[in-house]
Amino acid sequence: MSDAAAVEVKNLVKDFKGAFNGGKVHAVKGVSLRIAPGEVYGLIGPNGSGKSTTMKAVLGLVAPTSGSCSIFGRNSRKVDSRMEVGFLPENPYFYKHLTAAETVRFYGKLCGMGGRKLKERIEELLELVGLQDARNRRLKGFSKGMLQRIGLAQAMVQDPRLLVLDEPTAGVDPMGSREIRDLILELKNRGITVFLCSHLLEQVQQICDRVGIIHQGVLVNEGRLDDLISLENRTELILENASADLLEQIQSLVEVTHESKVVSSGNARTTLEDLFLRETKSKKERKRVSK
Repeated sequence: MSDAAAVEVKNLVKDFKGAFNGGKVHAVKGVSLRIAPGEVYGLIGPNGSGKSTTMKAVLGLVAPTSGSCSIFGRNSRKVDSRMEVGFLPENPYFYKHLTAAETVRFYGKLCGMGGRKLKERIEELLELVGLQDARNRRLKGFSKGMLQRIGLAQAMVQDPRLLVLDEPTAGVDPMGSREIRDLILELKNRGITVFLCSHLLEQVQQICDRVGIIHQGVLVNEGRLDDLISLENRTELILENASADLLEQIQSLVEVTHESKVVSSGNARTTLEDLFLRETKSKKERKRVSK
């Protein structure tokens, strides 16, 4: 079990019945992916692409038509696989009459926690998500960003090894979005595996180690972020203290000059957004040509 992937999806297929006896809807078509312990993995795709269905299958909330999902080596259909998982849905529901501290206590009780351990955990989590000063405020007065942070606190109440986040910054202003991003990076530093869905491609690019692009139920590209956004036919040099003259003569002077230092070199990078649009566009074009 110690060498098991945090999440492993093998040939996942999920079909739903169509409306009015309209046949089947193929939501997910043979998706396979693997998330290593301690990794931040981002699954991105257009609306209706199958990313939420994939995430729900991993959590055991929907049964695969075929294929399998596992969490730390345990079949995700088994209840015990979820003991080390925290989940924040896209639109979490909270009891708005409760305070921040009472909300975390409520979810801790649901997880079987109590006594001094739960009391200490409440204080730790409120400090972690930056809501210590709002611990006695009722949630009905919280902003969207504050609600998402209390959602992260409830998802972490039982100290999970895997955190699953569905659009964690949806509807959050830039400042709140930045705070949540920094929090995810802090969780990564603590060794927690994070599996997230997001449509904010720039944010995914800032925090994820690996990314999967899903389109029309198919994983069209997947891998380490640096590899995916690398442009093979371009090379870039990053120089320190380079003069304008040096930049004009870079090819001939860089090997002999002592005025500058090559900080790094390698393949130039595209953006995750450009990669995403290219992959989804090419998929549509291939489908159109095949008709």
